[in-house]
Amino acid sequence: MTITSIPLAASSNPFERWVSETFRREPLFAGTALLLAALTAPLLVAYAIDTRELLGGSVWVKPIKFAVALIVYLGTLAWFAGWLPAGMTQQPRYRVFAGVVVACTIAEMAWIVGAAAAGTASHFNTTVPFLVIIYPVMGLLATILTAASLVYGMAIWRDRSSPLNPALRHAVAIGLVMTFVATLLAAGVLASRNGHLVGAVGSETSRLPFFGWSRTWGDLRVAHFFATHAMHVLPLVGLLVTPWGEARWARVVIWGAAAAYAGFIAYALATALRGQPFLAGFAGV
Repeated sequence: MTITSIPLAASSNPFERWVSETFRREPLFAGTALLLAALTAPLLVAYAIDTRELLGGSVWVKPIKFAVALIVYLGTLAWFAGWLPAGMTQQPRYRVFAGVVVACTIAEMAWIVGAAAAGTASHFNTTVPFLVIIYPVMGLLATILTAASLVYGMAIWRDRSSPLNPALRHAVAIGLVMTFVATLLAAGVLASRNGHLVGAVGSETSRLPFFGWSRTWGDLRVAHFFATHAMHVLPLVGLLVTPWGEARWARVVIWGAAAAYAGFIAYALATALRGQPFLAGFAGV
């Protein structure tokens, strides 16, 4: 059985074929991801010329990170839409739901970019009354946005007529559902506190390159990051194991990988809650 029977659009360029096929599968999510990609250009310009800092870094770091994260998230969903039950993306209730997800995405980015332009924090802001008021609303919108992974995961799980290899279908579905559950848990812990650092006393002395995670104190963003990428890690495991054995054996490996990854997320969260930095034992990292 092939991974999927959906043909790619005719093109000599593999990247163009991938983009064309992604748009064919779910044009609304793919188009929103493309718009966010276009938005990163002025954000990068602002990062280069604006010297204002917030919490030890440029005010534009968070908008850039969120834009990239949402590009990856929506782009992945757009591709996975090709593995939804036949006809699901044409159903009116699905189209309404997809529109709501995009609206939540736009609202989240407007909030984060607006706060950066004002030189203030978008999250855990207790000094700007308007941002204090809308913070719970933004949390609700983020939950709706993340719920798209749950909807996709459950639909793919239940689709016994899927063109996907059965074991790979399990991997994709489990990864999508875990993304929602683990992200909701990690975000809930974050929202219940006054910031992403735990045990911080004085100034922060060191951060992990690129990610910006604290190497001095516990950082709750670590668990949140890994939670959001379950939808990528587990399907990758599925792709690696399905060609090498029967479906039953592959499913055992996939469930084992899911348990291990969930344990890893729990470890990252527990470590942060103890006030310990991620990879604390690696002094040179």
